[in-house]
Amino acid sequence: MKLTTKGRYAVMAMADLAANENIKPVSLNEIALRQNISLSYLEQLFLKLKNNNLVKSVRGPQGGYVLERNPKDIKLSNIIFAVDEEVKTLNCKKDSKKGCSGKSFKCITHSLWADLENHINFFFENKKLSDLIQREQKT
Repeated sequence: MKLTTKGRYAVMAMADLAANENIKPVSLNEIALRQNISLSYLEQLFLKLKNNNLVKSVRGPQGGYVLERNPKDIKLSNIIFAVDEEVKTLNCKKDSKKGCSGKSFKCITHSLWADLENHINFFFENKKLSDLIQREQKT
């Protein structure tokens, strides 16, 4: 399965933002320190998140980022797709006429991996950012 740091870090950063934005906008430097993520990497991710209307920036001495919407309205899939990430369990293209092996047939486990990919995407589609925050507050 392929889910790179881009998707994982975007979800981590958004969860951090959601958990800490109630007082003031959150700076990327604060998120970087708390989550141990490179500041320059966060800047790249937040540009994509901003372009996808998930966060907005606030300028000024108390500036930083805030969520564009309520955490209950942000699906984890929105975050993952915003940073150009995709969950991929297959090496081939699902609908390709050429199979997994480059021939005209699909490998024997193609359906298994396709089902897993669908299951994972369904999971991310049905989990909200608020679910992460509520779960962390309970621990």
